[in-house]
Amino acid sequence: MATNSRSAELYKTLLLARRSEEAIVKHYPENLMRTPMHMSMGQEFVSVGVCEALEGKADVFASYRSHAAFLAQTKDTDRFFAELYGRMSGTGEGKGGSMHLAAADRGHMLSSGVVATQISVAVGAAFANLRLNTGRTSVAFFGDGAVDAGVFWESVNSAALFRLPVLFVCEDNGYAVDTPRAARQVVRSIAETVRSFGCDSYEDDSSDVESVYELARSAAAKAHAERRPAFLNIKCARFLEHVGIGDDWHWGYRDKEAVHRDWIDRDAVVVQRRRLLATGLSEGDVGALEAQIDAQVQESVKRAAAAPIPTPDRLYAGVFHENA
Repeated sequence: MATNSRSAELYKTLLLARRSEEAIVKHYPENLMRTPMHMSMGQEFVSVGVCEALEGKADVFASYRSHAAFLAQTKDTDRFFAELYGRMSGTGEGKGGSMHLAAADRGHMLSSGVVATQISVAVGAAFANLRLNTGRTSVAFFGDGAVDAGVFWESVNSAALFRLPVLFVCEDNGYAVDTPRAARQVVRSIAETVRSFGCDSYEDDSSDVESVYELARSAAAKAHAERRPAFLNIKCARFLEHVGIGDDWHWGYRDKEAVHRDWIDRDAVVVQRRRLLATGLSEGDVGALEAQIDAQVQESVKRAAAAPIPTPDRLYAGVFHENA
């Protein structure tokens, strides 16, 4: 397991993602964040565990459910909230919104609003990293709905064929919007099917950020040592609706009691907090960490709300090549 210091860092990053989304829930009704929100709440432990394990030496390619992956890799709440508020100081000068976060200088290369499209780009980055001998790990985060897309299987095949050290990380919450896996896929196990493509395959249903951290560390090390792609199928559950800041129990496609029993009642954020207290940190120590995160999020929200709005002359900036 991780050391006390590492456990604390994992908790801080988990909490940063959770508190950031709680701030979105609080302020979204003010109608200043005019972008659809695909919330990561409940699934944060996946991207936090993976990104922390790679210690910043990652090129991250995320899906439209991008918040936790972006914050896990960058810790940058200023540009995060500025983008959600549509401000010049955002990652895309306010033009990308929640689904298109990017901070290449911090290793978060892109988030894509189109299902599965980030996966092939991650394979290309892995090829470049290998040729340039950067030592970096290309990581694609996606939901199990992306496995229904042909580009996923083409990417896995290509990565295995060219022996690329890339991590395919499936945030497997069991649904493509509101359609369960059984109505979409005939395979009994995604992980087993992927293994037949010559890809190392791992599964985790722990809802534990430290378990994912250790799994990602070993998978990445093996991927680089043996030049093989790795597929990490991490079971999880989103706590909120597919898109939006509310819940979706009234639609009836998910069993509320089962989700609470299997996931919400063992929330990774709560589990990690208990672990810190059990391994030597006092309530005061943990409270100080939490106060630090709360202050960071609150200040970023204030700065974003007060930041300049893009002017019309910036409409096409960044769309086409521009001379320096």
